[in-house]
Amino acid sequence: MEYQFETRHVIGPAEVNKIDSSTLRRHFLIENLLEEDRICLTLSYYDRFIAGGIMPVQRQLPLPNPPHLKSAFFLERREIGIVNIGGKGQVMVDGLEYLLESHDALYIGAGAREVKFQSPNPANPAKFYVNSAPAHAHYPAKKISAGEALRVEAGDLVSANRRTIRKYIVRELLHLCQLQMGLTTLHEGSIWNTMPPHTHDRRMEVYFYFNLAAERRICHLMGEAQETRHIWVKNEQAVIVPYWSIHSGAGTSSYEFIWGMAGENLDYGDMDVVKFSELR
Repeated sequence: MEYQFETRHVIGPAEVNKIDSSTLRRHFLIENLLEEDRICLTLSYYDRFIAGGIMPVQRQLPLPNPPHLKSAFFLERREIGIVNIGGKGQVMVDGLEYLLESHDALYIGAGAREVKFQSPNPANPAKFYVNSAPAHAHYPAKKISAGEALRVEAGDLVSANRRTIRKYIVRELLHLCQLQMGLTTLHEGSIWNTMPPHTHDRRMEVYFYFNLAAERRICHLMGEAQETRHIWVKNEQAVIVPYWSIHSGAGTSSYEFIWGMAGENLDYGDMDVVKFSELR
């Protein structure tokens, strides 16, 4: 089974402040996530976080065990979160099947040996976006539908950031080790996400942008508040966010994004907000 596995090493703010756009993109932008009948995974050494895409069309795709993990199987010492953004999809976990509609999520705890992905309708395949982090304990698999997610309405049209936040993989809904995932939908006419921005020293994050027209783009802001940098992102791409970096962005139209976090802290509200006046 073919799969793609990349690694991204850690660099700090001092290095980021000196690099050009192409180098910034090489370190933090994940460009190829969803390819037909292929699994694409990227390991960031910030908290050993893995982000990836799985798009089964004509065949079933088993979760691989890349040599970099140095484990007997992928989830030997890891947990994984899955959000489907495509057509109806099936995930088999040690013989148990979970059916995921678009915008449904699935958590799988450490210890699951065999995980497989497939699409019942190749004409409208599933698109599974996955996040994985090291885990210290085993917790059972659990599906969270779009309707079961914790829903928060935030922002307003005056600030062009009216959005709906759905929290899927959070401690309020299930037992987990350190992984958290959710999905934010920008309403029509709104373009700004996570503004004013923030940082959180005790966890890193990855933003996966989707539901954006092919010709549209998102300007993702990162870096220290007084030394911001930007990365132009297109549909179905992701940006790795270090713990010391802000993470915010504006699109040329509305869009959706999935946020995934890992680290020592499970308190969603633990963040250091950056004032507009502090941005440089």
